[in-house]
Amino acid sequence: VSWDLMANFKGHALPGSFFLIVGLWWSVKHPLKYFYQKEKSSQLTHHYQRLEIIEAAIRTLFSVIGILAEQFVPDGPHLHLYHEDHWVKLMNWQHSTMYLFFAVSGIVDMLTYLITHVPLGLDRLVMALAAFNEGFLFYYHVHNRPPLDQHIHSLLLCAVFGGALSLAVEVVLRDNVVLELFRTSLLLLQGTWFWQIGFVLFPPFGGPEWDQNNDDNIMFVTMCFCWHYLAALCIVASSYSLVY
Repeated sequence: VSWDLMANFKGHALPGSFFLIVGLWWSVKHPLKYFYQKEKSSQLTHHYQRLEIIEAAIRTLFSVIGILAEQFVPDGPHLHLYHEDHWVKLMNWQHSTMYLFFAVSGIVDMLTYLITHVPLGLDRLVMALAAFNEGFLFYYHVHNRPPLDQHIHSLLLCAVFGGALSLAVEVVLRDNVVLELFRTSLLLLQGTWFWQIGFVLFPPFGGPEWDQNNDDNIMFVTMCFCWHYLAALCIVASSYSLVY
């Protein structure tokens, strides 16, 4: 398997892993918060705020790792955007831009719990903007690509923009557990779907390549996306049941 192939597979597996880890954590955190909020203990509130700061720091760290990975892989742009008469590795730059917005979101989350005069809801708004930015970048990511490549990325937009919309509503309806769990399910879907994109477009173990112009493959991938979301909902429901 060539390095380019593996680099492209890893380029999807890395964000997929980040989204999965955060999604699994949220699937436990939000039900816990929901049940503990009923007790209204000041000590519990203090512990919860500390957890939020740690989570935001880890999400920021994930984003920085993502930027470094995109920029400094052996065939990466190494922070060069333009060289002589051509753009340098714009795909890596697009991924770096996605991570940059999520890093800003993590920093704003930390400031929300560390500084009292940050407006309530700003953290959700910035996270919504980061998710929207991700979708915006991916929408223009796959022009002039084969049909299957375009379709499998366009399905990802359903999860991304759905999450952005949920977060935007959470600016007003803060701590609504239904919205939080809906957003969690979409993040898990993003995580597993990034991995699926990697396996379909860049088979990592030298398996047969998918015919990217075959309509049946497009139909199967669409159905597969629904299965992924059902699995994400099952994970959220299981976590909620275990916490309960």
